[in-house]
Amino acid sequence: MMFCKKLTLVKTLLSFAILLASVSATFAQDAAEGETLFKNNCAACHNTSDEVLVGPGLKGISERRPIEWIVKWVHNPQAVIASGDKYANDLYNKFNKAAMTPYPNFTEPQIKSIVAYIDAANAAPAAPAAGAAPAEGAAAPAAQSSGGMLEVLLVGLLIIMVIVLIALLSIVSTLSKITSGEASTEAPLMQRLAANAKALAANSAVKTGILVLALLLGGKATIDAAYGVGIHQGYAPEQPIKFSHKLHAGQYQINCNYCHTGVYAGKGANVPSANICMNCHNAIKRESPEIQKIYSAIENNEPIQWVRVHNLPDLAYFNHSQHTNVGGLECKNCHGEIEKMEVVEQRSSLTMGWCIDCHRETDVNAKGNAYYDKLVEVHNKDSKTPLKVQNIGGLECSKCHY
Repeated sequence: MMFCKKLTLVKTLLSFAILLASVSATFAQDAAEGETLFKNNCAACHNTSDEVLVGPGLKGISERRPIEWIVKWVHNPQAVIASGDKYANDLYNKFNKAAMTPYPNFTEPQIKSIVAYIDAANAAPAAPAAGAAPAEGAAAPAAQSSGGMLEVLLVGLLIIMVIVLIALLSIVSTLSKITSGEASTEAPLMQRLAANAKALAANSAVKTGILVLALLLGGKATIDAAYGVGIHQGYAPEQPIKFSHKLHAGQYQINCNYCHTGVYAGKGANVPSANICMNCHNAIKRESPEIQKIYSAIENNEPIQWVRVHNLPDLAYFNHSQHTNVGGLECKNCHGEIEKMEVVEQRSSLTMGWCIDCHRETDVNAKGNAYYDKLVEVHNKDSKTPLKVQNIGGLECSKCHY
């Protein structure tokens, strides 16, 4: 009898442990999903701690408000304010009546996962503040050499060859005169060198050789210039409004997707509209001359004339979401360390050869994607190297030109 009771107790404790592990795993998964959602949509205005950015810090939000209220607020904050809710109106007035952007497409589980991430972030050891400047990393990659050093070396070698040829002709002439007994009446060295140089310049074979060499160097310079057409590596135009990516993406760690809304979901990343700027700047630095340019554009119903920095030719098809969402590439793979740029410049050449090299070297991100299971299985039968982009058609012309 006692044995049965002990067995029942053990089963109960085991069930409780399994339940606890399940809850912990679910919480961890929700927090991981919430972290992605928070960083992509909320981090521009809110911090997970008590620190106030554009909006209030969210530490302890699950204790201050019930989850039902939080869901309603995220879906439609203006409706909650209009209902007369005291907490919502106090918050609205405290932040100069700056309305929060509604997110009606967020599901209730997604909102709960964001709250779970906020709670998890505050339960963990204190991390560096979101506004802290990133540590100085490696210097930006230098622009690729244009080949100018090769021309300098060729010209230098040509000059050395001419000098050596003149010296050899002088030695041969001197030896000839010595053997013929004319050495005693020989002219000074400089005069002999000058005479040999004139003789060399008058030689038809030397003239032909110089002409051929000049044509070769000119042809190479022309081909190099032709290959450089349409390549704007290092291009950093002045924008109509001075916008610092180093401040926004670096110091404040605003996710690229917050402003460039198509970067994970569309063919193009999209240039942000003035309304996105106003999500923050209707309350921050309104008096700044640069921010006043945004207000002027909105009041006059005129678009901001941003100057495009990265531009592929129309003959090349490129899809952002295919690379960032499916391929899992980071923005800096192509654009460089944007978070360290005061003025954005084109860091990569963006040539066809540059893209092809990337397709040859990049492993396919097949983990957790059943679409690639059969491809990986077939590839592994004949190869011991990882599946590359080139193995799934990444070098086919029709992939980018059609």
